[in-house]
This record gives sequence, structure tokens and C-alpha cells, in this order.
Amino acid sequence: MTIVSLDLETLDDLLVGPVFAGGSAAAAAEAATFNLAVTHQPQLVVGAAVADDVAVAVRFATQHGLPVAVQATGHGPVRPADGAVLITTSRMRAVSIDAARRSARVEAGARWREVIDAAAVHGLAPLCGSSSQVGVVGYTLGGGVGLLARQYGFAADLVSRVELVTADGTLRVIDATSDPELFWAVRGGKGNFGIVTAVEFGLVPVREIYAGSVFFDAADARDLLHAYRSWAPDLPERVTTSIAVLRLPPHEELPAPLRGRTVVHLRYAEAGGGDDAAELLAPMLAAARPVLSVVGPMPFTAADAVHQDPTAPMPVYERGFGVRALPDSAIEAVLGAVAPGSDSPVAMIEIRQLGGALARTPAVPNAVAGREAAYSIMLLGIRTPDTAAALAVRAERLGAELAPCGTGTALLNFLGDATDPAAVARAWRPQDHARLLAVKRRVDPDNIFRFGHALV
Repeated sequence: MTIVSLDLETLDDLLVGPVFAGGSAAAAAEAATFNLAVTHQPQLVVGAAVADDVAVAVRFATQHGLPVAVQATGHGPVRPADGAVLITTSRMRAVSIDAARRSARVEAGARWREVIDAAAVHGLAPLCGSSSQVGVVGYTLGGGVGLLARQYGFAADLVSRVELVTADGTLRVIDATSDPELFWAVRGGKGNFGIVTAVEFGLVPVREIYAGSVFFDAADARDLLHAYRSWAPDLPERVTTSIAVLRLPPHEELPAPLRGRTVVHLRYAEAGGGDDAAELLAPMLAAARPVLSVVGPMPFTAADAVHQDPTAPMPVYERGFGVRALPDSAIEAVLGAVAPGSDSPVAMIEIRQLGGALARTPAVPNAVAGREAAYSIMLLGIRTPDTAAALAVRAERLGAELAPCGTGTALLNFLGDATDPAAVARAWRPQDHARLLAVKRRVDPDNIFRFGHALV
């Protein structure tokens, strides 16, 4: 359907933020993504400046029979919002901290960096992920596994209130008592039920962490993964770890010992001073000779140093799987997918240890997927026209090889390019997926919110 200029002028008069006609250079700039593998071609783009802009845009879309997509930072898109009304929330960045209640209210376009810095003033920290540049809302509503996850749980577990616009264009404020089923669903079901304009969540009393990275040569990958398999289950819940095999580019900004190498990257984090961290880390440091090690106390504000995630946009392919254990077959599957010297297009395979608080139902239950897994295994590659098909084949092969130890579920934020509703459904246990569908049919019967990891 074509939107005539008169309609856009009427919409523009109702908005605080700007509106851009699809196909224009301004719309393309507004809709630009961090994951360059996804390029949106919407009918129009609304740059929401306030919550009411979101409501107006949703009502406009339904009046014109158009679906609706949303984007904050561009880190999370997995399918293009072609032909949609794309609502960007990057102008909505207010962050307020209630130190007495140890809580934050955060608007839809805020990044974790803004929350981390605001909370740190009060000796508090959010349950953010490995990169402070990621948007708060999408990360949180998909679950959110961060550096303190095994001690405190998923980011969604601490959400106490959600403000969202549903398909009827109504701005709702929901919590555990006002609409328990929708509140359950949106915390884990992500963008299937509406557009969140703000969230309120708890903060944790963490000022400092003992954390960092240890890099090893990829020649020792097999020994290190077997050592990790033996080491990780005995760690206390206050420790959150992951290990990855990754191919690093020959970029000058990387430390000289790492440039252009395939390495094994061990990540370690715990709240506080890490009095026994050296003892806890010893078995992994004895498993192989480190190429580079930077582990020690740091303020939580410096937590990006642990995973050292890329900060420049790139085209990415991702697929994640949940497993109950790491048998020999799983380790061999990981090594086979990113073997040094092979023709594999995979740039990284990461194993994140779960368990601890992540495995427990929170005080107010939610729809977060993947709690059954002891580990999450994620494959990542640089997606180009030349590598896309090969990456998909590698991911399917990895999934088949992991199936004997798999949970059948997955972390929604790590599901990546598995976007078919049947594949998305498998992220949850069947009873949870059925419950999500019931909520979806109630609040979005016409499925206008069908981008991202859609339920239907």
C-alpha cells in the first residue's frame, strides 16, 4: 500500500519526533542497523521522541493495514522491516535511578552505558550484557544474560513494570497485578506483544568486579575446552564465565599478540574483590600457556573489557543452541565448526556457562526461554553473499551434532537467524509457547508485530 503525501503530513502534525517517507535517504539513515546483514525497506519511518509518538504511529499503521516494526540501536534486527511502519526509539533515552529502591526507569532508546554510569554514582549496577552499547529494552525483554548472570539471573527477572503500546494503539502500564499474563509474556517474549516505551527494573549492589580475559593459542583449543568442561561446574554461583574460539582480524587496534590469529578466549567475572579468584582460575591457566591475560579488579563501569565485543557495525550471522552438558561430542562439534586452517566461514563459537540463578524461577515468573540449559553455544560468522549459505549449513550441522545433549530450547537473544516461527517456537518449552500464543492472540490478533523472532 502506498502512503500518500497528505497522509504523511497529517501524521507529521501529530508527532513530536520526525517522520520519513520510505525510500528516502533520510529514512535509510534513520533505519540503519548495527547488524549490516539486515537492511530495512519500510513504507515509512517514525522517529519517536515520546511515548505518545509510538501510540500515534501504531494507530496510523493499523488504519493503513500496515505491520509495525521497532528499532532502538540496530543491534537486534534479524529480519528486514520491509513494507512496515518502522518506529525508531533512539530519541527516547531518559534514565532515572531510585537509589533507595535500587531501581531504574529507562526509556526505550537508552543504551546500557547510560544506565551503568547513572547507577554507578549510587554504588549500583544493572544486569547488562557484554557490551554497554547494546539497547536496554530489546536485550532485557529477550532475557538478557550478563556478566553477573549466574549470581543474579536474567535481566528480565528484575523487571518490575513495563510501559508498552499494544496493537490497538493504547499505551499501557503493566505489572504483576495489572495484567499478569501480558506481564509474564512480554518479559521473555520480546517484541511480539507491542512496543515497549519504558521499563522499570531492579539494580544490584555492585560497584566493583573481579573480571577479565585470558587468551590462548588455538592450537590448545581441544585441551582448553576439555579443561573448561571439568572446571566450570564446580565454580561458585557468584562466578560467571564463558569461553570462545574466535578468528581475529589483523587490525591495528588489537594487541600485537592477537592480530590475525585464531585464539581461545576465556572470560571471567564475579562481583566484589575476587579474594580466591586466583585459586579458582588456576586450573584453566594450567591447561595451556596464555598468550595474553588481563584479569583483575575493575569498576563495573569498565565491564566492556571482559568480552571486548566489536564496536563497529558489521554484517553478522548468529545461531544459538542450549545444551545440558558438554560431552566429548559437543566439544568436537564446536572445534569442527571453527577449526583453525579450515575453510569454515565461522568467525566465533562461544560457550556460555548458565545455571545458578539463571536456572531458577524468579520471584515473579516470566516467559524467558532456555533456563533448562547448563550452557549456551552460539555460532557467529561475518555474513556476506559469499558466506551466507555456508554459514546456514554450518549452523544446521552444529545443531544436529549438539542434539543428543541439547535441551531443545534456546536463549531468545541468541537465536539469531532462526526466524521461522516453527524454529522460534522451539526456543520455549511447548507449554510456555502455547501460553505465549494465547497472549498474542488476545493483544495482537492481526499480528501487526511480526518482525524479529515472531511467534506467528
